Parts: sequence; C-alpha cells; structure tokens
Amino acid sequence: MDPDPSLNVLDGPLVTCGMDPKTGFFRDGYCNTCDADQGSHTVCAVMTAEFLAYSKYVGNDLSTPNPTFGFAGLKPGDSWCLCAGRFLQAADEGCGPRVHLAATHKRALEIVPLDVLEAHALDAS
Repeated sequence: MDPDPSLNVLDGPLVTCGMDPKTGFFRDGYCNTCDADQGSHTVCAVMTAEFLAYSKYVGNDLSTPNPTFGFAGLKPGDSWCLCAGRFLQAADEGCGPRVHLAATHKRALEIVPLDVLEAHALDAS
C-alpha cells in the first residue's frame, strides 16, 4: 500500500496531524491515504467533547480505550485523521470539529467541499 502524494487541500505539502496519539490510516501522524483507505481518513480534526459524543452516538466510539488495538481513546484537544464522510455528517449536524487545513489531505475534497472545510478551519487558507 503506497500512499497517494502527500498534498493538502491548499495544494501545499501535507503537514503532521497528530503524533500523540499517532493518527492516520498509516499511523504515521499524517492524514495520508491510498485506495485501500475505504473510510478516507483524510480530515485532520481537533476533537471536542461535543464531536466525541456525537461520534459515539452514531456508532463510532472514539473516546473509549481499546487496548486490543493499542488505542488509548481520544479526548478533547487531540488531533485525529477523521473519515471525510463522518466529518461532513457532523458538520451537517452542526457539531463538526475544527480542522487543520494544512494537515488535511487533498483527497478529502472528493467528499467534503472546500468551503465546508474552510468554515471549520483553525488555520488560515
């Protein structure tokens, strides 16, 4: 599985999303992706209590530790490569987390319009 070119939604080099906990489809700290990444883990988001509760409610519990997979669980303030579809769903519901545009992979744009990402941006475009 070779990753796609590491470009962000601003057409610049993809920067690190999160190393503690280490995030990404490849668990390399970046929101890199490839064709095998069916969930498109491409949106670098900063977790909030509201988003974590929403994600758990819709069936993806990101806050509860799962030692079997070496997953300590996420807490507010953690950066995480979210599935683009889940981010868009949360944004549509009014609880989308803030995103780092420079750390969000360009392939997120296949699912999430740039203006939606920009509306949730922490960093200037």
